[in-house]
Amino acid sequence: LESGYNVVVYDTMFFYEGTLPINQNLKIIKGDIRDINNFTSSLKNVDAIIHMACISNDPSFELDPELSKSINYTCFEPLVKAAKLSGIKRFIYCSSSSVYGVSESPNVTEEHPLVPLTQYNKYKALCEPILFKYNDHNFTCVTLRPATICGYSPRCRLDLTVNILTNHAYNNNKILVFGGEQKRPNLHVKDMAEAYKLFLEAPEDKISGETFNIGYQNYSVNEIADIIKNSLEKIDNRSNILIEKVPTDDKRSYQINSDKIFRILGYRPKRSLEDAVFDLCEAFKKGKLPNSLIDDKYVNVK
Repeated sequence: LESGYNVVVYDTMFFYEGTLPINQNLKIIKGDIRDINNFTSSLKNVDAIIHMACISNDPSFELDPELSKSINYTCFEPLVKAAKLSGIKRFIYCSSSSVYGVSESPNVTEEHPLVPLTQYNKYKALCEPILFKYNDHNFTCVTLRPATICGYSPRCRLDLTVNILTNHAYNNNKILVFGGEQKRPNLHVKDMAEAYKLFLEAPEDKISGETFNIGYQNYSVNEIADIIKNSLEKIDNRSNILIEKVPTDDKRSYQINSDKIFRILGYRPKRSLEDAVFDLCEAFKKGKLPNSLIDDKYVNVK
């Protein structure tokens, strides 16, 4: 919106809390992506689609696997077909770096085998080749595999690694680490937004039929906890934050290489994990995230 785009948000509003801005160039449509007729009718005068809609993260997906499959996978090909038939020029699909599952490789590029461990990861991965079937010179298709998002946003999720640990460190003086050795790539939410804008504007010949990792820093969960503890000691003069470690069944561990997006498009994220922690702490201080430890709205599965 700040760049002068006209934006249409098409969403079921499961998680909408009045957090979208009021702007004459923003149109909000409450709709289900499985309703292809309604979706198609929303595409008038639209040039590009950024497809983010899904039941996001493993616990939410597993709560109702059939519902989740219908949203994340079954309706995907009809969506892509409808977009192409409606004259959309560009389709940007937001997959996930979690499609890599478990990898000991310190250099997980876009060519790395996909070993999804959960249904959520599996269906994210299965949509990618479906999209590319429809790619041609009139319909530019590109897939993004972002790292785990962190940092403050108006509709903030506190069920993501960095955000969870910062919330508990700031508001409870305690960080509970499940496992700890698992590697997690991270990406600030503002860098994610800038990357979406980049893919709206990138030359067709550089992105058509391509897949791009988007991440900044790869850390183990133990390292993330230490960074958060150290950050709070600096910015909030804390000295009593406890880190407690417990076993976990979550075996996902991978560290992504994002050289391709820099090599082809010159893009590199600018904001560190420490920046995300600072943003969140400022939001807690200013009362922007009230009842953050107990309110259901911050946790998708709730």
